[in-house]
Amino acid sequence: MTQSPHTVTRRTLLAGFGSAILAPSLAAWTASPARAQARLSLALRAAPGTLPLRPGAPGPAWLLAGAPDGPLRYRRGDEIDVTFQNDLPVPVALNWRGQNGMAAAEPLLGRPPVAPGGNDAFPLSLRHAGTALLDARLLGDGQALPSPVRALVVQGTAPAEVDRDEVWLIEDFRLRADGSAVAPGADPKDAATLFTVNGKATIDFTAKINERFRIRIINGCQHAVIALRIEDHDVRVMAIDGQPAEPFLARNSQLVLASGTRIDVFIDAVKPAGTASNILLHDGKEARPIGRLVVSGDAPIRDKPLPSPAPLPSNGLPAQLDLKSALRVDLAIGAASALPDWVRPADVAKAVPTFRVNPGRVVVLALTNRSKTPAVFHLHGHHFRLLDRLDDGWKPFWLDTLALEAGQTQRIAFAAEHPGRWLIEATATDWAAPRLVRWYEVG
Repeated sequence: MTQSPHTVTRRTLLAGFGSAILAPSLAAWTASPARAQARLSLALRAAPGTLPLRPGAPGPAWLLAGAPDGPLRYRRGDEIDVTFQNDLPVPVALNWRGQNGMAAAEPLLGRPPVAPGGNDAFPLSLRHAGTALLDARLLGDGQALPSPVRALVVQGTAPAEVDRDEVWLIEDFRLRADGSAVAPGADPKDAATLFTVNGKATIDFTAKINERFRIRIINGCQHAVIALRIEDHDVRVMAIDGQPAEPFLARNSQLVLASGTRIDVFIDAVKPAGTASNILLHDGKEARPIGRLVVSGDAPIRDKPLPSPAPLPSNGLPAQLDLKSALRVDLAIGAASALPDWVRPADVAKAVPTFRVNPGRVVVLALTNRSKTPAVFHLHGHHFRLLDRLDDGWKPFWLDTLALEAGQTQRIAFAAEHPGRWLIEATATDWAAPRLVRWYEVG
């Protein structure tokens, strides 16, 4: 995108989701073997709590608690024994977004929702390094209280070339005049929009001269596509949706993220001490400052900036996809009234599979947004390549989430490596739009 965030429209915001990640060229990735497995435990609990949505007046919320607070951090190859207690008055399905091949943990299909007062236990195998998220909102349309997501960080087997590794989790809420929150899937009417970063309305991020830091930016919003701009700094994209990309500079230091998208960037603080750069968020309607990046007056962390970083190690996704023998499926997304084969998540048992495919075969999906508003598509179980318009190649990155403009068709391809039943999610970008699902089977 070349526009300033102050001139972004909804159309350019959605167009930018594609154009902002087309800069790098194809490069060979080398596989990085997982380290020796470590057996760990994670206790999670869904329970009533509060969120600081208004200054001095925390509002009620339904929280997903589990030590530690903040991002859940592990290493590639870790084996985790998860226990989950649901102390909410509604059923909950845990959605581990961004980790491939975990059929036993797949929400609704691999694990049924946990009833109020119920509990569950299951193992997780973290196959891939990268930025992911844990979401308990899959059944949340119309629920009484907001429910924030949790960031999931899976470190690689080799340390990255950074001094710090940070998470910026961006979420959105709709607040009435009395401070109460509007449920997702409900008409927000005149409710005010609140965006938060790591649970706060604004952040100040301080760096030393010549310090390099990695920021894992997560769009944890309900449905919104957003643009994020960090002024006066080069923003180098290193990974998208948890998978390494050939490093490239974001155009105009601006990133575009669909709901659920994760983008990892490296930034070098090379400005003079005292420089304060705005961090701006645009939702297609207006730009708003959500924080500042401040260069401190402390002694530089090193005499000169680090050299340009090498690509992050691959997670071992296939270097080539056989499109000639692929299973090809047309899939319409968009307005619920025009798509009877899509169902609400709670009704997924009534849905028939969108397709079945043998393990190892490549699948090409032609996605068409038949609604009059932008929509966001998310594929469970596998990452995919975005194909070129002529279907003769693909963009040099992997995705699990894709935004489509109204009336737009995009083609994606993936290797069906992981046996099991997997969800497909789609939703319009409006707050009141329902979350819809289908499913596919590998086996």
